[in-house]
Amino acid sequence: MLLPLSLLFVGAVLVSNGLWMLGKIADREVAVINFVAAGVTGTVALLGMIHAVDSSGVRDAALTLLFTVTYLWVGVNRLTGADGRGLGWFSLFVSISVVPEAVRTLTSATNPMDLWLGLCWVAWSGLWFLFFLTLALAKPLGRQTALATLASGVLTAWLPALVMLYASPL
Repeated sequence: MLLPLSLLFVGAVLVSNGLWMLGKIADREVAVINFVAAGVTGTVALLGMIHAVDSSGVRDAALTLLFTVTYLWVGVNRLTGADGRGLGWFSLFVSISVVPEAVRTLTSATNPMDLWLGLCWVAWSGLWFLFFLTLALAKPLGRQTALATLASGVLTAWLPALVMLYASPL
């Protein structure tokens, strides 16, 4: 039920971070949306944990918190001027950690929404891997990572959130 809310803010932060990586937004300014998105996704995860009745509820909360920590870390790095290597290594951890969710979702998909969500997990895993390559290993993939972040923000989060908010009953 809170998926459209989370996705809307994930879309906002990914688009903003993509624009920031392209030099269109200042460091301190992009920190704001990262902290807001972390607050929204963290609240959704907390509510999910409180209402979890089985392991799938806990899994959903845990996966959501991976997004939360990422956005908090980006925000802190933008305010402190940190180089992002720690975030890069965390991104590798996340990239690997979400692969089972992508596989689980894709292999159990029974409708287009399930298939879309599984493909989103694949895309997000790839995006976190790009952050690992760019930040931890200092590979010169900044522009590609920025464009992938923008595309992911629009295609896996912002547009789907708008569809869910306006085209289907919550």
